[in-house]
Amino acid sequence: MIKRFYFCVFLCFLCVFSLQAQQYKYVQASSLTLVGKLFPDTPNPYHRLDTCRFKGFTKAENLQVRESAGIAVAFSTNSAVIRVRTLFGQMQTPVNTTGISAYGYDLYIKKDGQWLWAGAAGQNKKESEVTVVADLDGSPHECLLYLPLFSEPLSVEVGVEENATVEALPLPFRHRIGIFGSSFTHGTSTSRGGMTYPAQLSRATGLQLLSLGCSGNCKMQPYFAAALEAADVDAFLFDTFSNPSEATIKERLFPFIERMTKAHPGKPLIFQRTIYRENRNFNTASAHKESSRIALADSLMNEAMHRYPDVYYICPSATSPSHETSVDGIHPGDYGYTLWAQSIQGAVSAILRKYGIQ
Repeated sequence: MIKRFYFCVFLCFLCVFSLQAQQYKYVQASSLTLVGKLFPDTPNPYHRLDTCRFKGFTKAENLQVRESAGIAVAFSTNSAVIRVRTLFGQMQTPVNTTGISAYGYDLYIKKDGQWLWAGAAGQNKKESEVTVVADLDGSPHECLLYLPLFSEPLSVEVGVEENATVEALPLPFRHRIGIFGSSFTHGTSTSRGGMTYPAQLSRATGLQLLSLGCSGNCKMQPYFAAALEAADVDAFLFDTFSNPSEATIKERLFPFIERMTKAHPGKPLIFQRTIYRENRNFNTASAHKESSRIALADSLMNEAMHRYPDVYYICPSATSPSHETSVDGIHPGDYGYTLWAQSIQGAVSAILRKYGIQ
C-alpha cells in the first residue's frame, strides 16, 4: 500500500512537471534579431568570429572568439514569463566575474523610450533552462537579452508562454562600430552581460557597438588584424594598450594602423588609452610599469594622429573620486564600467559626427 502511495505521488509529480513544461514554447534566438555581432555570418550564430575562416589563434583565443560576449537578442513578446534554454559548449568561470555574467542572461525591456533592466539568471550546467523574468503584465514588450560573456552557446532558445507571441524586433541600434579590446572590453568583473562598457554605451547613444573583447589577448596580433580588415564597419573603437608590453606596442602599433587605414580608408579609428588600475595605489612596481606604458602610448599616438587624418586618441576613466570602483585591482566593477562609458561618450559621439555617424 505504501509503495503504491509513493508511486501515485511520483506519477502526479510527473504530470505536474509535464504540464508545466507544456506551458511554454521555444524559438531559436538566431531566428530573432541578433545585435552586436561584428561578423554576422558565422556558422554558429552565437560565435563572434568564424575560426575556420580566420586562422592563427591560440587555444585560449580560439575559445574567446567563440564566446557570445557582446551579443544580444532583440524581440517583442506579450508573455508574462520569459525563459531561456541553452546548450553550452565550453564554459568559463572567472573568479572575478559573476556566474550570471559568465554563463547567464541579462534582460532589458524598453520603457518610455529607454532600455530598463528587467531580470537576469544563469545556471552553470551544459544544458541549462532558466526563468529570466516572470509576472509581467501580459502587454507587448520590446526586449533586449544579453548573452553570456564567458561561455560558448551551441543553442539558445527563448521561451514564452504557449499562447503568447514572440517576434523579431527591427535592429534597435544604428550603424556598425567595431571594438577590439582587452578583458575590459570583454566584460571581466561585470555582474551581468549588459554592464560592459560597450553595452552601456550602445544603450546610451543608440549606436550599435560590435564587441570583439578578448581577455588578456588584445595585442594587435597580425591574425586579429586580418579579421578586422574583413569586418563590415562604419568605424572602429580600440582598447589596444591594456594588454601588450611596451616592446609589443612599439613593434605592432604602426603596422596595425597601416593595415586598418588601408582596409578601411576614410573611416574613423578611435584608440583608447588604458585606464588607471587601482593596484597602482601602493604597488610601486605596478605604478612604474603602468605609467611607463601609458607614456609610451601617449607619445606614439600623438605621432599617429599627425600622420593619419582618421586616427584619434581618447582617454577613458573608470575611477571614482573615492577610488572604490575596482574589483581586483585591475578590473572595474559595474559602476567603474558605467564611468568608463560616460567618460568617452562625448568624445566618441563628436568624432563619429564628423563622419555622419550619429
